[in-house]
Amino acid sequence: MASIFTKIVQGEIPCYKIAEDDRFIAFLDIRPLQWGHTLVVPKREVDYLFDLSPKEVGDLFIFAQRVAQAIKKAIPCNRVGVAVLGLEVPHAHIHLVPLNKENDINFSTSRCTLTQWEFVHISELIINAFHS
Repeated sequence: MASIFTKIVQGEIPCYKIAEDDRFIAFLDIRPLQWGHTLVVPKREVDYLFDLSPKEVGDLFIFAQRVAQAIKKAIPCNRVGVAVLGLEVPHAHIHLVPLNKENDINFSTSRCTLTQWEFVHISELIINAFHS
């Protein structure tokens, strides 16, 4: 059965897309830890990040680097943190989370509740930074 991320990749489920190429897609997490929390996902459905080929892992992180740089430009933060958990969704992915303090990337804390307008606004800010 296809993961929720595969359904997003295939356009069956909408997302707040930040960037995309032929192999990867980045979109806002709908249960974000912070404003701008973005997921970077390979389009090829692979459960575990380290089951990707070495080239795919490297290319995924290069793509994620560009997205993280856009997040840093668009969202006031000291850094963009990176987390790889991979337990909630059986599809390899990277979390990019704007950080001002270490606890900003604590997955045990409560998540932000954002309106549709906020999601659209945040995605537009990051998309514009990505393309500038």
